[in-house]
Amino acid sequence: MGDHAGQIPYIGYIPEQPTAQAARAFYEIADQRRTVRQFSDRPVAREVIETIIKAAGTAPSGANKQPWRFIAISNPEMKKKVRVAIEGVEQAFYEEKASDRWLEDLEDFETTPNKGYLDTVPWIIVVMALRTTDDGGQVYYRNESVGLATGLLITAANHAGLATVTQTPSPMGFLRELLDRPENERPYMVIPVGYAADDCTVPNVDRKGLGEISVFLE
Repeated sequence: MGDHAGQIPYIGYIPEQPTAQAARAFYEIADQRRTVRQFSDRPVAREVIETIIKAAGTAPSGANKQPWRFIAISNPEMKKKVRVAIEGVEQAFYEEKASDRWLEDLEDFETTPNKGYLDTVPWIIVVMALRTTDDGGQVYYRNESVGLATGLLITAANHAGLATVTQTPSPMGFLRELLDRPENERPYMVIPVGYAADDCTVPNVDRKGLGEISVFLE
């Protein structure tokens, strides 16, 4: 039988504020998060990116296999290669794959195949989902686990005052080859990270209210 980690006492985070106030304070920060597509070229220290990646790495995962890897790119030449490759895939999507309904739903967001902000944003994080562990072991609930980690990454970036946009160019297999990653890594999401441009604007859209997204059975 294999070795087991055993159990240790739980020491959770205890906020300085009462629970209700702490929850409200976090919500107010989270509520300011918006997806942006206009970035400043203002530098972001590698230490900051390392910290938000570490925050993402605290996510729960099936059997604690932690089936994620975050490829953080700041090299201008590599960012350019990523941009060109993504724009090629996105052009094909808009011209050949997207339905009229899909394109109609995207109109308010003014999205196009042009991803010029990838040249401007200081960091691009490519999230990889591991098909197996690095030593060939089994992983469990891969997509769910990586989704949780990705959500924490975006939340940590927002908490640090940074902006993000999530991208899922389809298909994404080209990223594994472009970044020279091993076979067990599958591209999951592309997340540019940086400061929003001073003149950044976002779509005037609303979030669903509590009554639309929740059901309480008391």
